[in-house]
Amino acid sequence: MSQKIRKRVPENPNSPRYSDPLDQITDLAGVRVITYFLNTVQEVELVISEEFDVIERIDKSEAFEKDQRLGYQSLHLLVKLKGNRCALPEYARFTGLTAEIQVRTILQHAWAEIEHDIQYKAVYTLPSETKRRFMALAGALEIADREFQAIAKTDRKLRDAALKSVAEDRLSGVEITPEALKAYLDKRYGADGRMSDYSYTYTVRLLKALGFTDLNELSDFLNGYDHDRISRALYGSRQGQLTRFEDALMVAAGREFLNRHPWGNRAGNEWFANSIEHRLKTAEEAGFSVGNGRLPNRQDDSGKG
Repeated sequence: MSQKIRKRVPENPNSPRYSDPLDQITDLAGVRVITYFLNTVQEVELVISEEFDVIERIDKSEAFEKDQRLGYQSLHLLVKLKGNRCALPEYARFTGLTAEIQVRTILQHAWAEIEHDIQYKAVYTLPSETKRRFMALAGALEIADREFQAIAKTDRKLRDAALKSVAEDRLSGVEITPEALKAYLDKRYGADGRMSDYSYTYTVRLLKALGFTDLNELSDFLNGYDHDRISRALYGSRQGQLTRFEDALMVAAGREFLNRHPWGNRAGNEWFANSIEHRLKTAEEAGFSVGNGRLPNRQDDSGKG
């Protein structure tokens, strides 16, 4: 802030830019909000407009040429607390305070910080070659921002379509993802609020190691294996959702489950192999058809039949 106060008028280096800094500088108090996506900038602006009185809105991308900045895009809002907020004792002392809120994407933020660091602010101070490269990079960053937004939109659309397919029992072609797997297991095995997002992510990695690619393939593989009965046979009680699911996989796959499991062939994991062997033996003694399911061919097994 002290550097800003000491700034001079470009046309007259002997004249300070701010004759009354405390009154003229509007960002004595401020905050910066950094988002991942472009549309979130608009969402944040909407929230700000609902919570504060916006007295000035400056879109730096619209002032691109006027400010002679290269690639600098950011939304700047000058705000004051609303009257109902200032009426509260804890906020009364901020009555009349003007603050600045900057909202930008993470790519816009990276650009602004780098530009500020190397002090390439004005177009006319740059060599032509440097200027061209800055302009090209500015365009690339803008394209990247838009592409990230498009990717996020497409990803959400695909996720929603997958969840709808699971709800309607149309599992063919539904890729196994943590979100889709949770929806599938919640419907088939009952919801279990104790399970974390990481638990489903780990289970997806296990399924991919076993060779599964879509939910229909997985559902067919487990057909005929009662997860509740298997759980009670192995433990004497009904276990949690993912434990029942993994044990049903294990019983259906038999010893091949251990061969393909990420922990199966690691040195020092004999305890894990012994645990699998013990549960498989218990399942066999309980009358389950162990190993009747045929695991899908993995990519590195292609051509082996």
